Amino acid sequence: MYAGIRSYALELSNYSDYCRGVVTLSKKLKFSVQGESEGMTTEVSTAKHKVIIDEVAQMGGKDSGANPLETLLASLAGCKNATANAVAREMEFDLKGITFTIEGEFDPRGFKGDSSVRTYFETVWIEANVSTSEPEERVKDLQRQVEQRCPVYNLLKAANVTLHDTWSKA
Repeated sequence: MYAGIRSYALELSNYSDYCRGVVTLSKKLKFSVQGESEGMTTEVSTAKHKVIIDEVAQMGGKDSGANPLETLLASLAGCKNATANAVAREMEFDLKGITFTIEGEFDPRGFKGDSSVRTYFETVWIEANVSTSEPEERVKDLQRQVEQRCPVYNLLKAANVTLHDTWSKA
């Protein structure tokens, strides 16, 4: 087994315990993946899972998986959900579920070599419909806390991506 993956598995176990409140971690968590590619298709392995990232045929891919930017948006949805569930437990918030609709705007001229255009999303729109018995004010409080604590959201924010984040009761 790849040494980085083995190390990640141990740290992921500690991370899972941390999320359940079993242990308190005093060190930083490290995450690692290993990717192997064939043409435009990349199979990425984590400690326990595989992800296929590909491009559509027009880009030279086989369309056998989401493209890298779709994968980033999927990571944002997953991270906001995980963060919301952790925060909801702390707030004693009745969170039954969240439906996310996320869109990103990207100018392909940067990817094609125009150095005056960024090579990543310019704007991302996030719509979260929260299934809960809580009042709208508490939904907004949950949103504020998730925005402060979600690693993927804050990575995009640090990259100066314009983020339009709207949360409402479903």
